[in-house]
Amino acid sequence: MENNTQILLVMLGYMTLLILWGLYQGRKVKTNSDYAIAGRDLPGWVAALSERATGESSWALLGLPGAAFATGLIEIWTAVGCVSGIVATWAILAWRLRDEAEKYNINTFTEYLAKRHGDMGKWIRIVGSFTIVFFFFFYVGAQFLGGGKTLHTMFNIDQKVGLIITAAIIIPYTIYGGFRSVVYTDVIQAIIMIITLIVGPIVGLFYLSAHPELFAQSIPTALSSAGESYNSFTGATEGFSIGIVIMGGFSWFFGYLGGQPQLSMRFMAIRNTKQAKQARNIGILWTLIAYIGALSLGWIGLAIFGPNGLEDPEFVMPAVLLKIFPPALAAILITGAIAAMISTADSLLILSATELNENLIKPAFKDKLSNKNSLLRSRIVTAGLAIVALIIAYVSPSTLIFTLVSYVWAGIGGTFSIVILFTLFWKAYHGKAVLLTIISGMAFTIIWISTGMEEYITSRILTFFVAAFVAVLSTIIIKPKK
Repeated sequence: MENNTQILLVMLGYMTLLILWGLYQGRKVKTNSDYAIAGRDLPGWVAALSERATGESSWALLGLPGAAFATGLIEIWTAVGCVSGIVATWAILAWRLRDEAEKYNINTFTEYLAKRHGDMGKWIRIVGSFTIVFFFFFYVGAQFLGGGKTLHTMFNIDQKVGLIITAAIIIPYTIYGGFRSVVYTDVIQAIIMIITLIVGPIVGLFYLSAHPELFAQSIPTALSSAGESYNSFTGATEGFSIGIVIMGGFSWFFGYLGGQPQLSMRFMAIRNTKQAKQARNIGILWTLIAYIGALSLGWIGLAIFGPNGLEDPEFVMPAVLLKIFPPALAAILITGAIAAMISTADSLLILSATELNENLIKPAFKDKLSNKNSLLRSRIVTAGLAIVALIIAYVSPSTLIFTLVSYVWAGIGGTFSIVILFTLFWKAYHGKAVLLTIISGMAFTIIWISTGMEEYITSRILTFFVAAFVAVLSTIIIKPKK
């Protein structure tokens, strides 16, 4: 109880500072471009840390350590897939997307595709933006639900109340400062996250070596003692199942290749080519350190608590930190973990709002507002979307929301990865093919998951290749509009 009180007090202080920092950054927003994409003037280190915080959030601090705790060495394949995708994206795509954003003078992800494929730009805006807004709208709701669950587990706060608290933290500065406020609060999150993922495993290993009376004195012994499947890179499977296990983990690779709009926007917002190189180096280094740390925390938890020692594997990280650190220090690091999901929620909210405003509402009204009025409308749209997302998350069954979210990584990630890759590297790829790629990729994902086929082969792989097949076929067969 005393530990929880300390964590709660630290969290309240941390969240207050975060909100104030976000509002301070919002004061620098003067135009719609500032609000939507930070004027495409982000320093490389800011873009890199923001992209990493948004891309990982509670996954690196709660999800991956929990999976490593629950399954052992097999989780390495998930890490390999994610890290490979992130490294490839930073090395191959980030600087190209930055240059393209500058060339076409864009404010949103879909606007780039529309301007790049001008023959079908109007319909690409409508279909692309509607797809992103719809699914990411529910993704925002899922983040609110995740915040409610975390606060309930940590402090026994009612989940509905926790949901409202989570929303109340991110909504004010996101409405006020838009993309700029979101990015600079992400920087704080990324720093806390990487400190946790460096310091936690190092101190954890020292703790294990100093306590031979524990369940295990070392991670290898803990994995062996937990069972054969824990100590196997393939989960003790055989034959064809080995390939399925490996590809299931590695499949996360395909969603990272430019297909996550909330991440690609960070690349597009970088100030110049020199800053893009700096961002690449920081982004890759952060990723390598973070994934090693996250896996290690899960296995250290297995060594300390045993395979059945925790009620919820996803809370192995807080449990380990409370075990190895003084309560006050553990409270600071755990607060960073709880707050990490915010770096995803606010990013998804501002992405959905700017796509809705810039690509659906603004073209419909065909008006030419002043900078001040245009900025006001952007804030109103963001506020409206946030409130509706909160209400839906509050009243809807969580199973419905998480089902819709399950379409995002495969449907959005796999589909738009193909769209971005072909747009950048295949001159023949045209607007009609883009539309067919988006529609077929999302339709396939929804059908595949809805019919239960996801249990056999993940759509994270299949959607990527289905979308690629449609993209190639439609590019060759259909002639672009002159």
